[in-house]
Amino acid sequence: MTESESLARAGLDWMISSGVPVPGGVGWRSTPEDDDEIDPTLYSGGAGVVLALLEGQQHFNDDRLGEAALSGAAGLASAVDDWEHCGLYFGKTGVAFALNAVGDLLGDDAAQRKARTILDDVRRAFDGERWNVQIELLGGNAGIALGALALGDIELAVLAVEPYLRLAETTAHGVTWEGKTGLVARFHHISHGTLGIVSALAAVAKASGRGDLLDLALAGAADVVAREESGPSGFLVPHSDPQHRPELIERYSYGWCHGPAGDAQTFRLLHQVTGDQAWTGLVDRCWTTVTISGLPERRRPGFWDNNGRCCGTAGVLALSSDLTVENPDLAARNFADVLVDDLRQRATVDADGARWSNVEHRVEPSSLVPQPGWAMGNAGIVRELLRYVRLDSEQQAAYAVAWPDQPTSPTRADGGQREAHHVDGDASS
Repeated sequence: MTESESLARAGLDWMISSGVPVPGGVGWRSTPEDDDEIDPTLYSGGAGVVLALLEGQQHFNDDRLGEAALSGAAGLASAVDDWEHCGLYFGKTGVAFALNAVGDLLGDDAAQRKARTILDDVRRAFDGERWNVQIELLGGNAGIALGALALGDIELAVLAVEPYLRLAETTAHGVTWEGKTGLVARFHHISHGTLGIVSALAAVAKASGRGDLLDLALAGAADVVAREESGPSGFLVPHSDPQHRPELIERYSYGWCHGPAGDAQTFRLLHQVTGDQAWTGLVDRCWTTVTISGLPERRRPGFWDNNGRCCGTAGVLALSSDLTVENPDLAARNFADVLVDDLRQRATVDADGARWSNVEHRVEPSSLVPQPGWAMGNAGIVRELLRYVRLDSEQQAAYAVAWPDQPTSPTRADGGQREAHHVDGDASS
């Protein structure tokens, strides 16, 4: 077993030990040391943990991890009916996605039936335009559309994205959207902004054959591309315009949520949908910006304080693995080694397993309590560590469960290698 595999297994052990009994199974709190309510969500709770357990079960062929995933799925089924939010990351759609995956991989028919029931509940909660004040990827229409596609419900996916045709705001170079009702700032990136909506529109356009949805996706992407500020070899777009909460939020980010590591995922999808090689050029420009930014070094307080999947090192590792599979000439493999080495160094490992603490430099103590979930904690990190281990294997680093907003990588064995742009990724940056 490699060092990374051992660390991932220890991370799985800690997630299992942090679960708490709930009716029918096991659940997780977003922060285990608090007495908060059970969190079933994909973002910070049980759905993300269950999916990480599935990755572990498939990787190690370990029945213990499968049993933990089944128990977690039962806990999700018991908790979800009282959860009002319908979104992919914050609500019922994400729970349905996790339960469906348990059904697919472990043969749990009850989990799969529950996933369909949940999706029916989501459909009934639609008001004709939205599900809540958010219409972006994490909490709103875009995420629900992608979750519905992952579950094979194209009708719901189309229903979720059609309001974007009416709600689009014309800009000098394309279109944008009000990601949350009443928000003055317009966000540009994948988690809360334009590129998350673009991803949903493009994916649904491909599945449904709707050219109008693809045209709108391209208009949204054009608006973001026009905001690039780093020059012809990189890609760096501000967090938002006008800047949202400038007293707390920096103008530029580099991770999945508000930076080029996430922008590249949308551009990868647009290449797969359109076949236009211009999108791979933008992917490579995003990667150049990521690799010269200085991460994962913590060069100053607040620069790179997160290990997790949403806005930290694991999210960059996901892109590095994607690019390694799609284009072995790209220097992404070496940078993946740098990222994984950083995760190894920052892990706390003891008899309870392995976990990671993020940093909030504006408070004391600055080291935050470890979390089990996908966004900021073990689930997202373990998932990427296990895929990293498989980069050189015959499996071509496929995930056990493909994520709704992360395009799958065509394998080199399938002849899916994209045209190389040979952009340097200096791992010593």
